[in-house]
Order: sequence, then C-alpha cells, then structure tokens
Amino acid sequence: MVTNAFRTLAHWVADVVGTPWAFLSGLLVVILWALTGPLFHFSDTWQLVINTGTTIITFLMVFLIQSTQNRDSKAIHLKLDELIRAVHAARNTLLDLENCTDEELSKLEEEFKKLRERATRKAEQSTAA
Repeated sequence: MVTNAFRTLAHWVADVVGTPWAFLSGLLVVILWALTGPLFHFSDTWQLVINTGTTIITFLMVFLIQSTQNRDSKAIHLKLDELIRAVHAARNTLLDLENCTDEELSKLEEEFKKLRERATRKAEQSTAA
C-alpha cells in the first residue's frame, strides 16, 4: 500500500517538476525572493529562507528522482532481457549484465567495439565496390 502510494507520488512529482512550468515557477520564486531583499535589508533571515527552502526541496527530490530512475532502469533492463531472450541469435549470457564486474563490462565493451569496427569496414568495402 505505502509502496504503491510512494511510486505513484514519485512518478507524478517527476512528471510535474520535469516541465518548463516547474522551472519557470522556481525561477519566479527566486526572483520574488531577490526582489524582497531590500524590504528585509538583505538580512541573515532573508538569506536563510531561500537556503532552507532549497535545501529541503533538494533533499526530498533526491529520493523521489532516485526512486523513479530505479524503476525506469529496472523496466528497461527487463525489456532488453526479453528481447535478448526472444532473439535466437542473441547471446543469453548478456541477460544479467548489470551484475557483472567492471572488468567484465570493459571486456564486453571492447568486444562490441571490435565488432562495430569490423561492421564499419565491411560496409565501407561494400560501398567502394
């Protein structure tokens, strides 16, 4: 129950704060705050208002954004795993790459780089002929 509510809230907040309107709203708040500076004689309390507000919002947004990113990443991995599994010529050993060591990932990256270079050379030879 709590997990679904949090997921729904995190997704909704990520959608809302990712809009130009959210950016413009934040910009408007900062402009209004700056314009009130002379009214409050640029006091420590006046500065503390924006510092505290932005710190709290940033702190909470980190958790919401991380939750949304984790969920999206997991969904993408599952979709890719299904594609690899469904294509008979694909290597099923690539299904669990997120659990590989950095060295294993580097080795695979180098292998794909060589495959890409071979494919590029082959395509260049075909167009030259």
